[in-house]
Amino acid sequence: MGAIVINGKELSIKHKDQLKVKVEEFKKEYNKQITLAVILVGNNPASQVYVANKIKSCEYVGIKSLAYKMGENSTQQEVEELVKSLATDANVDGILVQLPLPKHINESKILSLIPSSKDVDGFMAENIGNLAMNKESVVACTPLGVMKMIESVNYDLTGKNAVVIGRSNIVGKPMALLLLNANATVTVCHSKTQNLTKICKEADVIIAALGRPNFVKKEMVKEGAMVIDVGINRVDGKLVGDVAYEEVSQVAGYISPVPGGVGPMTIAMLMNNVYQIALEKAKNEL
Repeated sequence: MGAIVINGKELSIKHKDQLKVKVEEFKKEYNKQITLAVILVGNNPASQVYVANKIKSCEYVGIKSLAYKMGENSTQQEVEELVKSLATDANVDGILVQLPLPKHINESKILSLIPSSKDVDGFMAENIGNLAMNKESVVACTPLGVMKMIESVNYDLTGKNAVVIGRSNIVGKPMALLLLNANATVTVCHSKTQNLTKICKEADVIIAALGRPNFVKKEMVKEGAMVIDVGINRVDGKLVGDVAYEEVSQVAGYISPVPGGVGPMTIAMLMNNVYQIALEKAKNEL
């Protein structure tokens, strides 16, 4: 029997449809628009696609998007000035800077200019700190999307062995914190980890977020384990994940596909974060 496929595309539509209703109610109750500012610097083709998808999702749920497209040769100062002006603009609820930025731009400096109250990506130190302390916070969109996918099949993480492959600030670390907060026993693996196959083989849940195509093979996966694939890699013009899908789906109990898995859920959670931030702000202004 093959694995149960967790379809992120279908799930994301369900989440966006629910959000559409909430956004409509918000507009009626507070008589204002929810606004997300999106900044794209340079001509990275993947980033252009991501930004277009985010803007399309904003339209779908009823969130106003302001797109700022800056050239590849934009200076550090120009990008900083734009972020600063959006940070103080009362009409802007959330700010998203599409990563990666061109090499000459200092990414962490730019991101540090986004106030945590407008941090829709959940990347700021304050939001990560709140997550570490299991306090209410804006959570990074991809890990949050993964949690919703796990919840969608009524999978109880309590006491389960969960392995996160990858330790980035954007996915790996917040993912590990969310799993810990859901009472899983968590191991974070990375490029320096020894005995990776052995560690994965003992896991009930594997979250692959290392950015290496088809890295997780059948022999690394325990019979019946849940495998969520965060990777998006382009191989011979095709999108593939970090998991060798065909072979792993023969042993896994649950698996997410690429494309159509975590990607659409990431965007749905971004929309959710924009809404939550706007709602919090509107309530505080009453």
